Parts: sequence; C-alpha cells; structure tokens
Amino acid sequence: MSKQTLQLLKQEFTIHSLDCDEAVPQAVLNSEIFFIAKTSDELSIVCESGIKVDSLAAETHWRALEVIGPLGFSLTGIMANISGVLAKSNISIFTLSTYDTDYILVKQSQIQHAIQALKKDGYLLL
Repeated sequence: MSKQTLQLLKQEFTIHSLDCDEAVPQAVLNSEIFFIAKTSDELSIVCESGIKVDSLAAETHWRALEVIGPLGFSLTGIMANISGVLAKSNISIFTLSTYDTDYILVKQSQIQHAIQALKKDGYLLL
C-alpha cells in the first residue's frame, strides 16, 4: 500500500467531554471545523481551542494531521499504519473520521516528533 499524504492543520484543538444531555454550544456549530460524537453516556466535542465550551473535562493543546482524501471505503489499514508508526515513537493519538477522510490528533508538544516519524516512514507531509 502506498503512503498517504498528510497535512498539518493550522488550528489548535481541545477535546471536551460533556454530559450526554448537554446542548452543543452555538459557537461550536458556527465554527469552521468541529467534530461531535454522542452516546447514551457522553457527548464529546472536538473544536478549536479558542471556543468556550463549559465541559466536564477537557484535554487541550492538540494539533490535527489530515489524511488528504477522499479515501474510499474499500481502503484498509490506513489508520492502523499511521497509528503504528506513531505508537512505535511513543506518541499518543486521538483519531477522527469523516465520510471522506481521517484525522489524527497529536499533542502540540509531540507534533514535530510525530511529523518526523511519519516522514521517516515514507509519508509526505504538506
């Protein structure tokens, strides 16, 4: 399988945990990029760090690497390969997917190390 091209997004992100019954803040919905996941136990929001969210818990200072897509649903192993490279370098990740592509969030303090590891493994980073 050929290596995908990745792009580092300019935004810094925060991962929020909220009660499952909380409303999503309008500022989140109005922002350029955000991710929302809801289960019967929790509501998770990933959004730009400058957006105020009254959350139960928050993890700050994340950067996002976008796998340039669109990626077909028949493709396999993309996230497994990328996460494997980063795991070998002891880099924790938080992953997200959309219909067209995948995103790998890495703590700001480790983003340059992550980029170096991915480049060394043959990934192209824009």
